[in-house]
Amino acid sequence: MNIRQVAVIGAGVMGSGIAAHIANAGTPVLLLDIVPQGASDRSQIAKTALDKLLKADPAPFMHKKNARLLTPGNLEDDLPQLAECDWIIEAIVENLNIKQDLYRKLAAVRKTDAIISSNTSSIPLHELVAGLPDGFAAHFMITHFFNPPRYMRLLEIVTSDQTDQDAVAKIREYADLKLGKGVVDCKDTPGFIANRIGIFWLQTAIHEAIALGLTVEEADAVVGKPLGIPKTGVFGLSDLVGIDLMPHLMRSMNRSLPAGDALREKATIPPLIQNMIDDGYTGRKGKGGFYRLNTAGGSKVKESINLQTGEYSPSQPAQLASVKAAKAGGLPALIAHPDKGGQYAWRVLSQTLRYAAALVPEIADDICAVNTAMKLGYNWKFGPFELIDQLGAEGFAQRLAADGMSIPPLLEKARKHGFYQYDAGETHYLQPDGTYIPLQRPSGVLLLADLKRHAKPLLENDAASLWDIGDGVACLEFHSKMNALDPLILEMIGETVEFIPRNHKALVIYNEGSNFTAGANLGLLVFAAKLGGWDEVDKMVSGGQQAYKKLKYAPFPVVGAPSGLALGGGCEILLHCDALQAHAETYVGLVETGVGLIPGWGGCKEMLHRWTTFPRRPGGFLPPVLKCFEIISVATVAKSAQEARDYLFLRPTDGITMNRDRLLADAKARALAMAASYQPPAPPVFHLPGATARVAMEMAVNDFRTSGKATPYDVVVAQALATVLSGGDTDITETLSEDDLLALEYQQFSQLVRQPETLARVSHMLETGKPLRN
Repeated sequence: MNIRQVAVIGAGVMGSGIAAHIANAGTPVLLLDIVPQGASDRSQIAKTALDKLLKADPAPFMHKKNARLLTPGNLEDDLPQLAECDWIIEAIVENLNIKQDLYRKLAAVRKTDAIISSNTSSIPLHELVAGLPDGFAAHFMITHFFNPPRYMRLLEIVTSDQTDQDAVAKIREYADLKLGKGVVDCKDTPGFIANRIGIFWLQTAIHEAIALGLTVEEADAVVGKPLGIPKTGVFGLSDLVGIDLMPHLMRSMNRSLPAGDALREKATIPPLIQNMIDDGYTGRKGKGGFYRLNTAGGSKVKESINLQTGEYSPSQPAQLASVKAAKAGGLPALIAHPDKGGQYAWRVLSQTLRYAAALVPEIADDICAVNTAMKLGYNWKFGPFELIDQLGAEGFAQRLAADGMSIPPLLEKARKHGFYQYDAGETHYLQPDGTYIPLQRPSGVLLLADLKRHAKPLLENDAASLWDIGDGVACLEFHSKMNALDPLILEMIGETVEFIPRNHKALVIYNEGSNFTAGANLGLLVFAAKLGGWDEVDKMVSGGQQAYKKLKYAPFPVVGAPSGLALGGGCEILLHCDALQAHAETYVGLVETGVGLIPGWGGCKEMLHRWTTFPRRPGGFLPPVLKCFEIISVATVAKSAQEARDYLFLRPTDGITMNRDRLLADAKARALAMAASYQPPAPPVFHLPGATARVAMEMAVNDFRTSGKATPYDVVVAQALATVLSGGDTDITETLSEDDLLALEYQQFSQLVRQPETLARVSHMLETGKPLRN
């Protein structure tokens, strides 16, 4: 790969974010900016940027220690250091003359094979390299990151006929494996792929919402979840990125868009929005935007703007029959509905999807690049051509024609068979010439979605399925609502443990939902409690303990492969796996105390085992017990897989995968490597301090209570946790088994779940998504 050191020029929000993410990859990075006039510290800009990175939320660094890999500097004193860099990224102001002046300086100091790239989003590559020294273009390209660089997976790469293909391959590999990016090759056209279509979509959605008289809530309800787009929709997204950004983007696009391009028709900024910008209502970074928080009667009230009058009023949830119809009938039902929501959905979709179809092969060689760009750059669940297939290409074309709109040539070719075909165990996609070719994933990429199109599960119920992923490895997938853990999933775990040894040799626990799982199904807990079904509650607790214990001692290796949230019971299942291969963006923790409970499926027991074995620190058994109490009592959540190692949610031996698309293949490879000589783990034994530790923990909680940092019920929950972690009625000379600790967890959980304060916390969390401080 040979990318050993990187430099980023430009310490603004984007440049510093790119530098932080390169540090996340474990690569030393130099962050340079200009020397401010009259500054006492000549590297003040870059140093200030580093300070902001360390304080930012969401965090640009996956772990604060990664900041040690970022060195701030300036473009005068530190320019010679660029001779040591393999990749130099320019992320300065969007001004062609300033960029080219910088490139001339870089050309004079860079080493011969160093790659230089621009993060520009609006200046064509051919303009950037025009008039520069011979040979410069061979190692120059555009690498367009999306903001924030750590979290947005898309990286658009633009090259020319002059670009050295080995240099392109080097950047593509590094971005894929080390930065976790979905790399998309784009043509040298305005806005590349994602912004060309994304800006068109945003402008269309805003103009049509105003024309149809929708509220912002109604528009976001339609052009949001029903389309597989984040619930921010269009107006919430505009507030998030900044309303004042749109005029700037439109000016940049108009400068280079071809004559007659449909986006030119959308370039106008409605008077209402221009007034908002002029008055400082630029979104979340300003005084508010399409939505704002206002203080009324001492409390904050969410308000929204009237798109016709510009006045604000309390925000009201959308009540549209079309949105309800979409829940049952999908996109066809949405656009067929006669209400204004259905009309709005059709107007936005018809124009946006038609525009996307008309741009291939102008902006990209194939439809896959366009779909990937929109999914990774705008967080769409489905790309434009996948959406057309959901609607039916023939029906979509017919309705376009009925509305008097021309049908793009690519859509015309798709009318009979759609953009994708699924047959004979393969997926084929439509080429611009009208032929279909097999969809081929890069080496090392394995997606469960691909397998599911052509295979049947080995086992299944309504909440989970078991799949054969090849080479004797099976994959257990959760697919309940929000992947919440319920009795059906626990039942499937038991069936899986019995099934695997017959024909398979290893298991991976993995799914492709937004989150691995947010934990146990609390709704079932409240439902049973309200009916007085305590036997069912107790059965769920004991059932979880038994299922996880079976998994831990199964006669085959089990590898957990989480991504996104893995909380509560989801964290506990990972603690019982033989190994983890976690996506870098895994957020894991035992959060039960937030709803008035303690981990009841072996989480306390497993954390005690880890902290008394892995660190091997001096001081006896008390420090590990207190550390577990510290982590669990405040519902600690690691905000990355790297950070999860600090808390031993991940062991030092567990792996981390940067690219989400490579997670399943990496986990499978780990499972196969373990299978050859696998032996189940030996049951742990515990020597715990009993009352000595319990008193120390209770004293700590009482101190928090006295200082107002803990509520009265926090104390009750903490006392239950202290009882478990101390070993109950024991002392350091006694030996406790795994089952002894599980019995303590069961006892304390069962007592807490019967308390009104716990049920109030659970109900509040389900209703608001926020903890209740009672």
